[in-house]
Amino acid sequence: MFLTGSPLHVYDDTPEVRRQLAFMRAVFASGTPSFGSCAGLQIAVTAAGGRVHKMPERMEAGIARRIVATEAGRDHPLLADRPATWDAPAIHGDEVAELPEGATLLATNPVTRVQAVELRYDRGIFWGVQYHPELALGEIAVAIRRQADDLVAAGLADTTHDVEERADRVEALHRDPSARSLRWMLGVDGEFADEDRRRRELTNFLGALSDLDRRPRD
Repeated sequence: MFLTGSPLHVYDDTPEVRRQLAFMRAVFASGTPSFGSCAGLQIAVTAAGGRVHKMPERMEAGIARRIVATEAGRDHPLLADRPATWDAPAIHGDEVAELPEGATLLATNPVTRVQAVELRYDRGIFWGVQYHPELALGEIAVAIRRQADDLVAAGLADTTHDVEERADRVEALHRDPSARSLRWMLGVDGEFADEDRRRRELTNFLGALSDLDRRPRD
């Protein structure tokens, strides 16, 4: 099961959020291996007893910088073949504030402490990341443009025109991932620009499914 981004805030007590949490608890109870990104991670964490909150006076938008594996994450199959530090597509204003019992923190960075996690809850196992390995760079450009006013309000850009220029470069890199000038202007390498490397966590999860399905269940 895959659960990715969402405009919902998991700390809002609304029918939509309650349905998503109930669904995630059912996934855990079924023993179905699951993967989540961004809001998907936050829903799984909350369903398992953790806590999510709005990021105080900040956002992580466009590129999550300098992600590093924790000691537990260095040998974890979710992060297999990641370098010592990497950048990833990201856009979020909420973050995990408290991990639940049975959680293992796998990666972090200076902006958002919880960047990758393994959760074991009920009969299930969940691997998740706060960033977006599933998104194409063109989709990240669309998300940046859509949230231009929020990015200016958060102090990440001076004007919406600056946001548009940033989105244009990300979109151009989507069209030409090998462009050295675009990589330089955005300050990224192949871990961000190349689709197969950007989506490594998805590949690793799919590759591990047979082992996850064989896990003993109570």
